[in-house]
Amino acid sequence: MVDRLQWFRHPPASWLHWEPLQGGIEAHRRLRGLFPDAACWVVADAGPAALNALQPAGGRSWNPLLWGRHRAPPLAEQETQVDMLWANLVLHQEPQPQKLLRQWNSHIQTNGFLMFSCLGPDTLRELRSVFSQQGWPLPHHPFTDMHDWGDMLVHSGFAEPVMDMERLTLTYSSGSTLLDDLRSLGRNLHAARHPGLRTRRWRQALVDALEAGLPRDVDGRLVMTVELIYGHAFKAAPKPPKGPAGEAAVSMQDMRAMLRSGRR
Repeated sequence: MVDRLQWFRHPPASWLHWEPLQGGIEAHRRLRGLFPDAACWVVADAGPAALNALQPAGGRSWNPLLWGRHRAPPLAEQETQVDMLWANLVLHQEPQPQKLLRQWNSHIQTNGFLMFSCLGPDTLRELRSVFSQQGWPLPHHPFTDMHDWGDMLVHSGFAEPVMDMERLTLTYSSGSTLLDDLRSLGRNLHAARHPGLRTRRWRQALVDALEAGLPRDVDGRLVMTVELIYGHAFKAAPKPPKGPAGEAAVSMQDMRAMLRSGRR
């Protein structure tokens, strides 16, 4: 995602990082280095102690928009708008993604842009095969195709969405190390997942099933596929609504946005 920023001619003067702890602290620090003079805002479902890890080197102050979603007013009440909203590996964990996209749109200035990534439908396909062979519920909720994300972006008020994807092949020395990695990446949100905690005996049965059922590479390591979807889209200038007689009514705020868009 950071490499794709070179496609934009004008660096953002302000940006908002949505769930930086989930998307990667190193990415946050790299962005701060690329845009040292840009105003930085953060939305995170974490307390101040966890967010201290995002503090820039050198002790420079910064401006966290929310220390925690349950400790501050909703983001919509902040009326904050930025040039860029950055959301890494967030959308696939959101039960109402269309609602979240509209919320993101409301916090991006006209001609600003959204940068995001999420997991695609080929992610963990080998794991799904093992669970199917064992007759177990699915190990994760369904992941959305990148073309559907493009449609949702347009319906949420974005323009010129650009979607891309890549597949990564992860390898593991054992089923146990694979499970530890999956636990650090997220959680199973499928409605038909196991309703309660599992036993150590079941975990060992899962490890055995993984080591017996997953494909292996030439070195004998277990193989797992991850599909990463990347997307970016602009917030277009608002279109004036037309009245019953065909006249257009434009608020002063929207008029300023359209005039700024024309100058650019």
